Amino acid sequence: MTRALAEAGRSALRQAARSRTRPRGMGSDMEMRSIAAEVAGVRRSHDRRVQSEIDHALTIVDDYPAVFEAWEQQRITRDHVDAVVRMGCGLADDIRDDYALQAISICERDIASRVREALRNLAARMGSESFAERHRTATAKRRVWVTHGTDGMSELGATLPTVIAAGIHDRLTAMAQSVKDARATDGSPPADAAPGVAVAGDGAAGAESADADAAAPDERTMDQLRADILGDLLLGGAPVVDPTSGSDAAGPLGAIRAQVQVTLTSETVTGADEAPAELVGAALIDADTARKLAGRARIWNRLFIDPVTRTPVEIDTYRPTAAMKKLLMARDQHCRFPGCRRAAIRCELDHTIDYALGGHTHIFNLAHLCQRHHSMKQFTKWEVRQLGGGVLEWTSPLGRVYREDVPVPSVCFVPDPASPPPGAGRDEPPPF
Repeated sequence: MTRALAEAGRSALRQAARSRTRPRGMGSDMEMRSIAAEVAGVRRSHDRRVQSEIDHALTIVDDYPAVFEAWEQQRITRDHVDAVVRMGCGLADDIRDDYALQAISICERDIASRVREALRNLAARMGSESFAERHRTATAKRRVWVTHGTDGMSELGATLPTVIAAGIHDRLTAMAQSVKDARATDGSPPADAAPGVAVAGDGAAGAESADADAAAPDERTMDQLRADILGDLLLGGAPVVDPTSGSDAAGPLGAIRAQVQVTLTSETVTGADEAPAELVGAALIDADTARKLAGRARIWNRLFIDPVTRTPVEIDTYRPTAAMKKLLMARDQHCRFPGCRRAAIRCELDHTIDYALGGHTHIFNLAHLCQRHHSMKQFTKWEVRQLGGGVLEWTSPLGRVYREDVPVPSVCFVPDPASPPPGAGRDEPPPF
């Protein structure tokens, strides 16, 4: 599989070298995206993941041929290979082969988890870069990611400089301990507490909340407190990288608020049932959280769902242009490229038939695509057409056809045909 992925990557690079229709540097990226999407369609996996696997396979096969050969001969394992490549990523080309041979010798003596430190030391001895230079290179790869799980929970991860990561954890621990100490002392929560930490407000409502919390001792663990405080700080704080930090002006970064798109039934809103709601593009969330989000929303959109296909067919609004955007966001939910789940609120509306070529700005010629797949549609040979009702048909450069049906909402109320709703025979419109 690694050799096949590497060959797919080489094919993309060859196609990019022959292409003269794109700006320099864009061709190889677009062709790599295209071939990754082609492979992902066959494997029924995400094309971003496949592209990462192709890049890794190219590195193994082309940059570490001796390591790849040792793996094929079963002298070392795939975990060994990954460790060798990861530790040697900063080495210059002229010393990589020597590093690989010594690394193989180390790997043949023990399991992968026990040789990583030896490989790290080997790379450090052979590398021409100082630790400071390697750190600068590694710092450029800092990032944040989220992995959605089950039961309404997800994992948030970050790659940061060690001192920053350690400092964050230490501050969260100190804050969490402060919460526990305050509760142990007088039974009242500190100000500016995290989600789940009651904060006394103004007037009767605040007193009532404080009394209720005093009666219910805080039994959260340190891990739970750290998680609650982290969420509170990230969702409510203003970062110091704000360009207006230190001035009297309102910071634009501090003004940015988290935005999510939630779909829930009217029964869940009113508390008639406890069915989970859908965080579009992510996963299901519990009914209590959904109701809290709904209560804070300034704008509500009422969707009419086809009871047979369970797809949105209409949305209430007075402005046609805004209605079109909202209906398409409700219909698409996420990027409409096969396998992509980027939420529609983070995507772009694309004319299936290019507007410049006569395509109309109409719901039957519009669909949400993330920036990655929007660009790929424009600059590669992937083609798409609408079959009606929001169904898209994608054709890959190799001629494979993928049908992208309208996403079915995970949360949808379907009336029982045997029992019409009260007042169904009246002429006036139903209440919201």
